Amino acid sequence: MRTPAYGGRPANRNGTVLTLALDTAHTTGETLSVGGTVLLLAMHESWSDISPGQRLRTTGKLAPAQPGDLTVAALRVHNAPELLGTPPFWQRAATHIRAGLRQASSVLPTDQAGLLPSLVVGDTTTLAPRVIADFRTAGLAHLLAVSGTNLAIVCGAVLLLCRALRTGPRTATAVAALALLGFVILARPQPSVLRAAVMAAIALYALTTGRDRAAIPALAGTVTILLLADPELAGDLGFLLSVLATAALVLLAPRWSDALRRRQVPGGLAEALAIPAAAHLFTAPVVVGMTGELSLTAILANLLAAPVVALATVLGVLAAVLSVIHPGAAELLVHLTGPAMWWLVTVAHQAAAIPMATLPWPSGLGGAFLLIGVLIVLALVLRQRRFRVLLIAAALLALLVLVPIRALRPGWPLPDWAVVACDVDQGDAIVLATAEPGRAVLVDTGPDPIAITNCLRDLDIDRIPLLVLTHLHADHIGGLSEVLAGHQVGAVAISPVQQPPWAIKEIRRATESAGVPLTELRPGTSTSWPGLTIDILGPRSPAALGATGDRVGGTALNDASVVIRAHTTAGRVLLTGDIELAGQADLLADKGSELAADILKVPHHGSRYSLPRFLATVRPRIALISVGADNDYGHPSPLILETLRTQGTHILRTDQDGDLAIAPSPEGPVISRHGKQESRTPR
Repeated sequence: MRTPAYGGRPANRNGTVLTLALDTAHTTGETLSVGGTVLLLAMHESWSDISPGQRLRTTGKLAPAQPGDLTVAALRVHNAPELLGTPPFWQRAATHIRAGLRQASSVLPTDQAGLLPSLVVGDTTTLAPRVIADFRTAGLAHLLAVSGTNLAIVCGAVLLLCRALRTGPRTATAVAALALLGFVILARPQPSVLRAAVMAAIALYALTTGRDRAAIPALAGTVTILLLADPELAGDLGFLLSVLATAALVLLAPRWSDALRRRQVPGGLAEALAIPAAAHLFTAPVVVGMTGELSLTAILANLLAAPVVALATVLGVLAAVLSVIHPGAAELLVHLTGPAMWWLVTVAHQAAAIPMATLPWPSGLGGAFLLIGVLIVLALVLRQRRFRVLLIAAALLALLVLVPIRALRPGWPLPDWAVVACDVDQGDAIVLATAEPGRAVLVDTGPDPIAITNCLRDLDIDRIPLLVLTHLHADHIGGLSEVLAGHQVGAVAISPVQQPPWAIKEIRRATESAGVPLTELRPGTSTSWPGLTIDILGPRSPAALGATGDRVGGTALNDASVVIRAHTTAGRVLLTGDIELAGQADLLADKGSELAADILKVPHHGSRYSLPRFLATVRPRIALISVGADNDYGHPSPLILETLRTQGTHILRTDQDGDLAIAPSPEGPVISRHGKQESRTPR
């Protein structure tokens, strides 16, 4: 999990969130018995190397648990842990094997090298965020985490081997159980892996014995036991998805597989088609309720991906084991997985790029039950041959009507867009179009590499002549490395105030690794491209420009933001970074009425530290507020919103509207929303 950061340094990419079962907690001079579970939020990089079973000592800030959370407290730790002894030998062995698999996988291209450890043992350490984004959009995210499918593949391979060796049923069962236990240790015994192990055991029992009816009592009993052991699972959507997928695997998949075999489909292919389709059908209502979107490509993507998953998983597990015995043999096996890895990455990327890949759907319980009702009606209708013919005809008619309409009036991206505010949660990322398709200037990258990757992909941007980082806070630079990795970037430009030290160090490392020049922007400079000109107006705050040292205040760094005036086809745009009162006052004193703009990126996510006089001088027709939903900072300020409304400004917010695009038209700017509520509103 990546810890969100605002202002300060973020956690490392694989920032650690651990749940610890503690018997005692030390306070000042006494021992306090807690008798429960404490959630540990660890910010130091070294926590990522902690193995299960490791004893350690640490200190941190204790906070009460969230309402409804079954942990007794949360402990926030900023320092490295003090290790007490070593983990159990089997955990040390698992750590070496995981590291060996990562090393062996490095012989593949970058995206494939990161995918193999994730597919096999759920190790996403080297997995590129753009690959994660593609897999999520394509409905293949379940392949990036250990699930019952992984365990069923491993145990199924062991059972087939035992059958080929003509071992007895008890021996085969014992060997499969040992393989299951070993895989759980290798994949780390996290709650999700333990749940998957139990579910996989049930699924294997049903599939290998053919006792479908016995699987339901076994599934119900297992769910009951797990809930008694960990009541918090009752509110875990991942647990619900796991149960539903397992139910689909033991109830529906065998019937669909048999039906396909009766239609002369080979047995292996029949199972490869039936299993993902059944799992998607059972889990779709929950996914729709969570996301408010119905994937139209997930089933197809899973059908295309499924045939190579089993082979890649088995070869990957063998490569992991061999990596600590004979690295050369492990690399050979990894090379054999190369075509499968290429296929999975390609399927995910192409499926994610399909227009209308998802259909907006009501979220929450209402949306979930609505989809259940639709599926029941479809199941009843499809039982009748004449209705099947009518349904197919209706689907073809819908395609013939909707696709041309979509081509003539695409909802996203808006044709001839000039400015886009990407929804990157609590952070900034603004895209300024040039007259050349696929080429745009990017101002800030937000805190989340996946969010900015999705936004740029949807806009079909592959070339970025200039990437500006207005200032070096984590919520503005977090996606830099991923943007550099996935796009042709001409140069990265930063503020004259190169603080804090950790941020400039990471930026230099990222730009040097990508071979992209790093430059400094100072007021008075201008740069032009066809259809776009930008003028640098700030920073001008004396306090910000004079800030030095390792601990520069957050306000000083905010006032050190690069301020940009952009001349676009949709009008003049003022991008203000996070400047606060001093920065705004200095701009007013220096530029005055020259700050007037048609579109304003409201400073500092709409915080209360904006001068009414500054907003009145800019007096924009449209105000863009890049802000995260339900953030802890009170952004945007109701006072600032009221000030903007009073002067007749149309307010757009990424937390409510998603990605926001503005394009020119004879009647005035046209606004398009993408994500949270899609619409096109002329002004």
